[in-house]
Amino acid sequence: MTTFGFSLHATDGRARAGTLMTAHGEVPTPTFMAVGTAGTVKAMTMDQVRATGARIVLGNTYHLMLRPGAERVARLGGLHKMMDWPGPILTDSGGFQVMSLAKLRKLDESGVTFRSHIDGAAFHLTPERSTEIQHLLDATITMQLDECTKFPATHAEAADSMRMSARWARRSRDAFVKRPGYGQFGIIQGSTFEDLRAESAEALGGLEFEGYAIGGLAVGEGQAAMFSVLDYAPQMLPTDKPRYLMGVGTPDDLLGSVLRGVDMFDCVMPTRAGRTARAFTSRGIFNLRNARFADDTRPLDEGCACLACTRHSRAYLHHLFRCEEMLGPMLLTAHNLTYYQSLMQGARREIIGGGYEDYVAGVREGWARGDVA
Repeated sequence: MTTFGFSLHATDGRARAGTLMTAHGEVPTPTFMAVGTAGTVKAMTMDQVRATGARIVLGNTYHLMLRPGAERVARLGGLHKMMDWPGPILTDSGGFQVMSLAKLRKLDESGVTFRSHIDGAAFHLTPERSTEIQHLLDATITMQLDECTKFPATHAEAADSMRMSARWARRSRDAFVKRPGYGQFGIIQGSTFEDLRAESAEALGGLEFEGYAIGGLAVGEGQAAMFSVLDYAPQMLPTDKPRYLMGVGTPDDLLGSVLRGVDMFDCVMPTRAGRTARAFTSRGIFNLRNARFADDTRPLDEGCACLACTRHSRAYLHHLFRCEEMLGPMLLTAHNLTYYQSLMQGARREIIGGGYEDYVAGVREGWARGDVA
């Protein structure tokens, strides 16, 4: 019987390489989670997601509670079966989407009342209900319900928001049904204020979550401010538990965050970029709609093992996007996810080998060098 756990294998400075053990398989860290918001990674079959090297994916409570509904997912055998992903699934609690997408929101101590952005139907999401929905989805990793603090926020606003999330964390923890191989993560808040982050980490540490997330970043504060928080926030968390930075980010964000002690990431950026002709490569970001690619017979990114790079030219990818053929977004999404996975695989290898800072410098040098013919 698998127990949920985290094993730390190596460190290089603050960078960490480990393994997350779950009921649905093991995940080497650092890791990037492909975002499958509504039970699918857009433009990808799950076989294609697996081929990128992904070992864990993310689903979302808010979207799945609206359509098709958590109880229906449970009747259909759970999210793993429904979306053909037997591996681990982490589900976001829905708090961020309620704040960013839902209509007529009303927040109070009990939870948040809102109307669906799809059809206006009324919902009341509490810490208990969010946890129950994630249980019905059969999430391997459940997230506590929190309030994503707005940015910018005053110290007083950030403190009130953080303390609300801490109270919701206790209620989420009480509602969580413990099972072998399943875990629940708490989320520390506090905006860009170090004293509030410390208070949040201390409050949540007492609840003995299986892992901890750093929330409230990548919300407009900029990379420098985010890294400033990450210079201290991960060190406030237990060393024997996984650390998850929510909603981040660019390849450079990932490398810098691993450098500061983060283990897990998710972001819609690589899939969204793939649908809009933007490719993340070892030579920087390309826009495949640009006319310069029309006669370019080179692979998109030399050395990449994805179908876009091994079977097609830049000129063909350019053609697909200019003609608005759906194959273009499919191929480029697969490429971007493969690139993100290879970046994290390289990070893990170099942390274990003791050369992570040199690895980061080399990757950044390649981006700076650009698309040299």
